[in-house]
Amino acid sequence: MASLNVGNLGEYLREQRRNAQLSLRQLADAAGVSNPYLSQIERGLRKPSAEVLQQVAKALRISAETLYVRAGLLDAERDRDDVETRAVILADPSLNEGQKQVLLQVYESFRRENGFGADTDDGAPGIPGPPVKAPQNPQ
Repeated sequence: MASLNVGNLGEYLREQRRNAQLSLRQLADAAGVSNPYLSQIERGLRKPSAEVLQQVAKALRISAETLYVRAGLLDAERDRDDVETRAVILADPSLNEGQKQVLLQVYESFRRENGFGADTDDGAPGIPGPPVKAPQNPQ
């Protein structure tokens, strides 16, 4: 079977899985995908959907947006600052998971307010959960 242009994604996933000290089977179980399917993704033989990438990212506790860019689902140039900001927030060891999600929701609400919000209807999921209303500046 010929390799698709997703080798970079597969190599990155394998590296992240190994860094997390997870076997292929453990990651597949945690992400809710089959072991053979995940193996094919890592070898660059399959291009996963945004939903599968989100499940894998959650299982690895990494940024789904980074995986979207590597899979070609997001424009790397246009979304680089947003992806990097999200990745930094998600990687901060001083915050717990709930705090990270709230901070990401606030960040996204400010982006939307300023006309840069992610369009979550295009198949590239944004941050789950209800939007957080940005505080208003008293004048």
